[in-house]
Amino acid sequence: MFDPTAFDNMKVVIEGALYDLDISGDIVITDRNDSINMAKMSRKFDVSFQLPTKGFTAKIEMVSNLGNLAAELLPALLSEQKAGCQLSLQFFTEHDDKEIDFQAMEATLLDVWGSARKITQIIQYNPLHIDKKHDHFIRIEFDRLIREDQMDDLVEMTEFIITTLKKLNVEIN
Repeated sequence: MFDPTAFDNMKVVIEGALYDLDISGDIVITDRNDSINMAKMSRKFDVSFQLPTKGFTAKIEMVSNLGNLAAELLPALLSEQKAGCQLSLQFFTEHDDKEIDFQAMEATLLDVWGSARKITQIIQYNPLHIDKKHDHFIRIEFDRLIREDQMDDLVEMTEFIITTLKKLNVEIN
């Protein structure tokens, strides 16, 4: 047995919070990935879910690289400030080519997440079928490492993600 890292502990907390919501029927988990890149000694975990009413899908992604792990395992040699992981959120859906007020959507995202987050919206479509479906991607990035002492914030964050899903689904309908 190994001593779990901060990444492992945070992953378990996020999974627990989300699977509790899945069991209660508040969300539906649609995908889960847990990867180790042996060449770069990095970890990546993501879990995707949506509201039972469908619409936008949310994805929570955590990434920890070799520097983050080394800072945790060798605190005497490295700054413990690097111990932790990067966290990002993604929201995505497919919708018809209809009038969507992307500025209003941005305002909604800023209202929920604040202006300290980097928010990016991307629309993709097949140029040969421009009148068909569009893929809409939103990425929210946190400009700092997430550390183990912020575990309670991770659980609270799930409420903000569900609020965001509800508001985004209203925007596209």
